[in-house]
Amino acid sequence: MSEKRLAVVCVSGGMDSALTAALAAAEHRVAFLHGNYGQRTESKELGCFHALADHYAVESRLVVDFSGLRQIGGSSLTDAAVPVREGEPVEGVVPTSYVPFRNAHILAAAVSWAEVLGAEAVYVGAVWEDSSGYPDCRPEFYRAFEEAARLGTRPETSLRVVTPLIDLSKAEIVRRGLQLGVPFEKTWSCYQAEDRACGGCESCRLRLRGFREAGVNDPLPYRASTPA
Repeated sequence: MSEKRLAVVCVSGGMDSALTAALAAAEHRVAFLHGNYGQRTESKELGCFHALADHYAVESRLVVDFSGLRQIGGSSLTDAAVPVREGEPVEGVVPTSYVPFRNAHILAAAVSWAEVLGAEAVYVGAVWEDSSGYPDCRPEFYRAFEEAARLGTRPETSLRVVTPLIDLSKAEIVRRGLQLGVPFEKTWSCYQAEDRACGGCESCRLRLRGFREAGVNDPLPYRASTPA
């Protein structure tokens, strides 16, 4: 049996990237990449990244500093002056938590590393159908980035940008993750707290809805005032 080819997986530490990691690990040898960009829950997310890497016995790990995104600002995740919006996402409205062009920065680093490692794919846990509506989570963005990677790397480099969750709902992500034994208790989704999830921000709401619609309890601790 031939050895599995290598894939670089972008792992934020959230539930989507955890399932993406599981799917990638089923088909490839994997290397995990994480980005620190000055987000409010940076320390918690980094800890979850390493916990997931430990779970999947990943030795090749890269943590990239994107602190310039905090200096650029323009997002409630990186600018303390911009409040984190609470409530369900509003269709057609880009939320304040959008970090301008963040995913392009992360993908660029992942492609660079993948080319050096000789990987055949970069996996990203982007979700579009049931998400906050970030413009850099659209399927066409990833198709365009894959073409940019083809044009901007060595002729012998051949990389796919894989987005296995792009059309899934949060409930489908929960169900598929449970089937694959994804350790959701080692993930974090809250935008503004690192001890107990707030339960009110858009990301918490999406996560809670996913677990509720899947008919299972979320293993994360939430504040007592978490909305039903």
